[in-house]
Amino acid sequence: MSELDRSAQSHLEYFIEDIAYQGKTERTQEAYERVLADFEAYLDSRGLSVEEANHRDCMAYIHQLRGDVGESTVATYASYLNRFYDYMVRVAEFDDNPMSVVVEEMDEQINTDPARRDISVPAMRGFVAELSHPLERAVIVTLLKTGMRAGELCNLDLRDLSLADRDGEHRPRLDGRPNSIFVDDTPAAGSVYNGERRTASNKRKRATTLPVDGELADVLDTWLRIRPDATTDADPLFVSTSDSWGRRLTPDMVHHMVERRAREHGWYHDDGGPEENVTPHYFRHFFTTHLRDRTGDRGVVKYLRGDVATDVIDTYTHDWGDRIRTVYQDNIYSLL
Repeated sequence: MSELDRSAQSHLEYFIEDIAYQGKTERTQEAYERVLADFEAYLDSRGLSVEEANHRDCMAYIHQLRGDVGESTVATYASYLNRFYDYMVRVAEFDDNPMSVVVEEMDEQINTDPARRDISVPAMRGFVAELSHPLERAVIVTLLKTGMRAGELCNLDLRDLSLADRDGEHRPRLDGRPNSIFVDDTPAAGSVYNGERRTASNKRKRATTLPVDGELADVLDTWLRIRPDATTDADPLFVSTSDSWGRRLTPDMVHHMVERRAREHGWYHDDGGPEENVTPHYFRHFFTTHLRDRTGDRGVVKYLRGDVATDVIDTYTHDWGDRIRTVYQDNIYSLL
């Protein structure tokens, strides 16, 4: 075995030994060993070591897996390699993690599907202009301006919103952060959160504080002026104004609201699939696509979506209002 091969092998052994110290089961250790050994053999066939591999080498390895194994297995291999490289960077063995780009592209693959309906900002502005009810306008503009999921929107409580020009108590996390919405990662369907059993789960990887621009602030302020008293002490931000008067909105209610308006606009058909129909999830796709194209900064967009990894959080949120808020305010599209 050459000196290069011994060096590569020592990195793998170092990592496996450390995850054993961390209490990983033998089964998990063996799984990592299989994946890393296969990756090392692939690199060796190309005359490379794990330390020399760049993102294109990693991408080529992941690509050649397809066809031989299922997509879930491909995702597992990518996850294991990403964790290996991330750990080696954190312990100062490697300078960078070439798998981060690969995993990022895999995460965003569904959001960049070219088969999806392509709606321009001016066209979406025309759609919003037809929304006359304050609740529908607030719900849809919030989804479009933040990219949050319908379930996350439904789980928002009044304490999760801070508006500069409106009095009211908010959670301490929002102190010094006017015009912000806090989206927690804790709520889960069936569990009690803020004194109320929830019917939807927040699926983001990390709790996120989102900026509120002037348009969204105005829309939310208008909604709050006519918002019915809530039927629960949790004080939901969005409550029904119809048969379930004062009750927290559910994802089904939000989906029905969006579907009805999209049908009227010709953007939803019974025989249409996710590529054609406009749904709450489409708004998340719209937000991701247009904001990423405007900023050219995937890190900021991933943070706002709640997808960003722990090691990136500190990079973008060290000084609130410096990076995230500035980039967002400078690039968020106008809908009103």
